[in-house]
Amino acid sequence: MNPAKTNQPRNRLEPGDLSNDFVRPINPDHGVEINEQPLRSELFSVDLLQRHARALAKAHRVATRKGANRLLPRLAANEKLLDDYNEQTLRVEKIRRITPAAEWLLDNFYLIEEQIQTARRHLPRNYSRELPHLVNGASANFPRVYDLALELISHVDGRVDALHLTSFVAAYQEVTALKLGELWAIPIMLRLALIENLRRVAALLQIARTERDRADLWADRMLKIVETEPSELVVVVGELAKSRLRLSQVFVTEFWRRLQEKSASVKLALNWLEERLAAEGQTVEQLVQSESQSQAANQVSVGNSITSMRFLDAMNWREFVETLSIVEHRWREDPAGVDIRMDFSTRDA
Repeated sequence: MNPAKTNQPRNRLEPGDLSNDFVRPINPDHGVEINEQPLRSELFSVDLLQRHARALAKAHRVATRKGANRLLPRLAANEKLLDDYNEQTLRVEKIRRITPAAEWLLDNFYLIEEQIQTARRHLPRNYSRELPHLVNGASANFPRVYDLALELISHVDGRVDALHLTSFVAAYQEVTALKLGELWAIPIMLRLALIENLRRVAALLQIARTERDRADLWADRMLKIVETEPSELVVVVGELAKSRLRLSQVFVTEFWRRLQEKSASVKLALNWLEERLAAEGQTVEQLVQSESQSQAANQVSVGNSITSMRFLDAMNWREFVETLSIVEHRWREDPAGVDIRMDFSTRDA
């Protein structure tokens, strides 16, 4: 277990399903939208983040009317999928190994639940409607400041800190000033975006788990048949070939791992797999390597998102808002020094 993770007790929950009415699923087996990938874009330095923020400010177009509240329904959908995934992981871990990313989610699920409750508590039904909403781009009809949170998390792979956050928001305001309410909304929007990111990773992990289950099913059949009726292995391999099952990197990695242990007795199946992949311009080695890289990337994204949630709890948001408030800067330029003599609540009002 990673020493950076908590030793808090795991949540033992009752079984649930994987239904999700908020998004269009790939197929009935997977409650995940087809284009929902983790918030993982090109990693930016502080300088590149600032350039990106200025470009966003120039590209954003804000609606003149109040927007609909789409954040609370999304939060509810994310909570449902994360709960269901955690329940299934609790069952699976008892009988077989789980991936590092799944372990991170399981060990820190209590923190994710706390963040969801905090987000719901600080996001009244009408709150997000009052914030400026976008009319263009991927985040159209969502609050502008929510799009900023998504963009930041995408370009730091979920690892948010004070330097990157402050630099990003300050650069955006060099082009377009944010409202004071938007600055105060940044911590809650970052929470929502981090929960969104974990939901997307969990959805992909669930798809991968389903693929491993299918690989185990076929591997179990073949290993059993070679022990009882070896001559019938060709029949089972033929059934697999006729099934036209998509050979994903997850399926291939798990299927190959299981059969390699008895490669001599199941050589026919291994040869078929290699020939099928060769016909598609792929190799077992390529797919196994890709799956290893995918698992590593998911582990980093989950770990970074969990770490960032802790950062949000420790950040001094009052100092953050005062530092970046355009109004605050203007007041501090007042020769009479009125701002300096005000207390915080008066300045904020």
